[in-house]
Amino acid sequence: MKVLIADDEVSMLKILKAYFEKEQCEVITAKDGQEALEVFYNNKVDLAILDWMMPKIDGIKVCKKIKEISNTKVLMLTAKSENEDEIDALNCGADEYIRKPFDPRVLIIRAKKLAGSNEVFKIDDLKIDFKTNKVYKGEDELNLTNKELQLLKCFISNKGAILSRKKLLDLVWGMDYYGDDRTVDTHIRRLRSKIGEDIITTHRGIGYSLEEFND
Repeated sequence: MKVLIADDEVSMLKILKAYFEKEQCEVITAKDGQEALEVFYNNKVDLAILDWMMPKIDGIKVCKKIKEISNTKVLMLTAKSENEDEIDALNCGADEYIRKPFDPRVLIIRAKKLAGSNEVFKIDDLKIDFKTNKVYKGEDELNLTNKELQLLKCFISNKGAILSRKKLLDLVWGMDYYGDDRTVDTHIRRLRSKIGEDIITTHRGIGYSLEEFND
């Protein structure tokens, strides 16, 4: 699991990084909201842990930005204690909320539970298990490449939204990719040949989407 931890307290970052790495997580840290968004845009993050009060861009705004383009789980940390603040955090799209001070072991448990939810998706006769990174069509396991799997994850995280080639390149290949955006068409064509032609919809001149489904 890849975890983004953003907090302007350096000591807090060091402590949480150590705890999550002990749980075999890959951890990326950020010291302010702007850096947190840069990290998020350039990495495939499974869970974002955001401090509410950060310099440059606060955690609430970072959370909103993350939720606008992905289904990444977000856990908010805050020293605020008012119930209205908790409501504000959840209304911005946060999936969980923990008040400071807290026991890091409790945070680990909450984070693992949060990241573990919705790990298996079913679309028609497809079953996608993100915990094991395996995809099944009926009873047969599909041999997807890494890019095909990342594309499928991207569509599921943004189900119902039309994603342009540029957006898919940024999310799957990274914002520093300078190749031909037609590579997206090639990979989607190969992905469709494995999962079925009707699951990913083409919007001519705009992009691609995976329509709403029950997970």
